[in-house]
Amino acid sequence: MIDRSLFENTRTAFILKSDSELERAYFLFKLISSEPLVRIGTAVTNFALKAHLPVEKLIRATVFDHFCGGVSEEDCLPVIDKLYTEGVSSVLDYSVEGKSVENQFDNALEKILKIIQFCEDREAMPIVVFKPSGFGRFLLYRKKTEGIKLNESEKAEWERIVGRFDAVCKLAKEKDVEVLIDAEESWMQDAADDLVEEMMRRYNKDVTIVYNTLQLYRWDRFDYLKQLHKRAKEGGFKVGMKIVRGAYMEKERERALENNYKSPICDNKKATDDNFNNALNYILENLKDISVFIGTHNEESCYLAMELMKTHGVDKKDNNVWFGQLYGMSDHISFNLAAEGYNVAKYIPFGPVKDVMPYLIRRAEENTSVAGQTSRELTLLKKERKRRKL
Repeated sequence: MIDRSLFENTRTAFILKSDSELERAYFLFKLISSEPLVRIGTAVTNFALKAHLPVEKLIRATVFDHFCGGVSEEDCLPVIDKLYTEGVSSVLDYSVEGKSVENQFDNALEKILKIIQFCEDREAMPIVVFKPSGFGRFLLYRKKTEGIKLNESEKAEWERIVGRFDAVCKLAKEKDVEVLIDAEESWMQDAADDLVEEMMRRYNKDVTIVYNTLQLYRWDRFDYLKQLHKRAKEGGFKVGMKIVRGAYMEKERERALENNYKSPICDNKKATDDNFNNALNYILENLKDISVFIGTHNEESCYLAMELMKTHGVDKKDNNVWFGQLYGMSDHISFNLAAEGYNVAKYIPFGPVKDVMPYLIRRAEENTSVAGQTSRELTLLKKERKRRKL
């Protein structure tokens, strides 16, 4: 039987945090637990940055350093090395959002290629990640998804997107670094799915290099996984899949309502949890064909994964199974899993402070809206503060 009290071990969870870092974490989660404070803080921060007020040092010393690794790859190295002393790997996530012109897409490509080179010979960094919309215009993915014919200039633009995907996957294959490709909104996702599948056909022949992302708050995604698995067996390639619950729920439901189509989102949380757990079980039953990165902050799903791995005789260190959480969150999951010998990686966002702020604001808003997430963090931080005093 799996020890169901594993995630209560705060000594292991916060082993890398100094007393002052522990106090900062407690302060931040206390702040995030209040929706009005998050709204006010967001507005004030946005205003201060736009007005070029000297607030970057303050942001850097508080929320940025808690949730981000640094402003550049090199800046993240102390964090990466520190995490790895406790067996936790790192996935560098260049978290600059909202770009929309060709030279910015080329810059994003150069950044990811540089990170892959940076990963080589660094055992602590076996994985990289990027978003499809980081490599091309969202509108183009949407047109492709909706089956709208592209004009000649758009066709050339699409070929450049394909080229960027291919350049990353090709180099990753050469350097033996795995690539996680994030999922986005449903109205652009089919085009991204088709493109990622093409990369799997090219680069996942013998081992899994390329991973798509399944957002399992969508009721249709488990079926998609099974169909992809069937095509992979027929086509002689392996499937890589990061599984998450999802990040665009309100937006998806609002758009479905406005445009009068059936929402792609599961009816309730239980249906989402069931969908996630069914996909997890299916993958662990088919590990010879599918590799999985379990991206979750849900303790029950982690316990289930551990139990299923035991049932199916999957070794804790099997490279086909990884657990992942965001840096600055759910340390009680990450560090306790790593201490038990599982493959664990932290997503480490980085980038210039000003450019990473939209990501940080979204993190704060998501934490405020996820029932129980922030209160759980606070409970564990309180417990560790008390343990240290004793």
